[in-house]
Amino acid sequence: MPLLLVIPLLLLLLVSSTTAANDIEVATKAELLQAVSQANPGTVITITAHSLPGSISIKDLHGTADKPVVIRGKEVDKRCVIEGGNFGMQISDPAYVVLENLEIRGTSQNGLNIDDAGTYDSPALHVTLRNLHVHDIGPGGNCDGIKLSGVDHLTIENCQIERWGKGGSAIDMVGCHQAVVRDCSMTFNTMNSASGVQLKGGTSEIVVSRCLFVECGHRGVNIGGSTGLAYFRPPGATYEAKDITVEDCTFIGGMAAMAFVGVDGAVVQHNTIVDPAKWVIRILQETTEPGFVPCRNGVFRNNVIQFKADQAFRSVNVGPHTSPETFQFEGNAWHAIDGKISERDLRLPVKEQDGIYNIDPHLRPIKGGLRVATSAQLPSMVGARTSNQQDR
Repeated sequence: MPLLLVIPLLLLLLVSSTTAANDIEVATKAELLQAVSQANPGTVITITAHSLPGSISIKDLHGTADKPVVIRGKEVDKRCVIEGGNFGMQISDPAYVVLENLEIRGTSQNGLNIDDAGTYDSPALHVTLRNLHVHDIGPGGNCDGIKLSGVDHLTIENCQIERWGKGGSAIDMVGCHQAVVRDCSMTFNTMNSASGVQLKGGTSEIVVSRCLFVECGHRGVNIGGSTGLAYFRPPGATYEAKDITVEDCTFIGGMAAMAFVGVDGAVVQHNTIVDPAKWVIRILQETTEPGFVPCRNGVFRNNVIQFKADQAFRSVNVGPHTSPETFQFEGNAWHAIDGKISERDLRLPVKEQDGIYNIDPHLRPIKGGLRVATSAQLPSMVGARTSNQQDR
């Protein structure tokens, strides 16, 4: 065979061999752990089993930007079930890792843990969680569906979390930075101290977008919280959360749609909030150590809120040691289903700019939330907001 033909053939065989070596199928927990121990950048580990037992512990799993390590169930519609154990899966000190097509259920503590192994100067990096279903986690207490500690550059998308611990969160971030949570749903059915998404312990630069929160306990999104000083990342942070955005989400029920707690700057915009049991939002300070900033610089704008008229007076709950005068309210559409309200009835901590009152948004269900049906009747800023909520 001519040499010019042999060289390309050898290159093709080499590439094919490398690709095959990086694609591993596993059917048991032992095979999964063995595959993980041998994984290199670009390795794709596919779980072919219908289910695996929980308490799967993985450490130092590293890919690269162009060749992440992937652990996945074989089928998008039929996820591999990881069931039982103290936790479903824990991955410590990962970098460039993707988890997808997995179902985690029935654990006694957290469902999925991703963490920095307590090495605050070397965070877990570039983790993607996609198409996960986490549910029935912990019978009670502070048990989270997805627990994230010291993770930077994080993406959580198209995940469904249901029925986590009564004192925990669907997604709990402690000291995480530069992350996005999008197209996810969180569903509970309790008024216990649970929350949907919690962002605390020095967490910053997070976007929560196009998510659905249904009856998520006390707080749909807890922007901030209460964290022991030893767990802040970075150490010495003077805020629980900073530079947080919550947008284009739907909140149904729960004690409050969201709370700003020890926050130093957050924007809540373009959301639909329906029938909160007590408050629309809360402004609180739970960490009062010396040097901590008072909860401040929150923005609440271009949201649609539908509730009962007798709740208007407590639309915003302001606690002590906060700076409510630094908050901004702008362009929100407030609709009481059983009467008329005015800005005075809302008792906001500051005067709202361009508020909208007593126009029925005629909310209609769509996949993943609700959509305003009468956007043409609302001012353009709210109409633009509703057109961005695509049926999905």
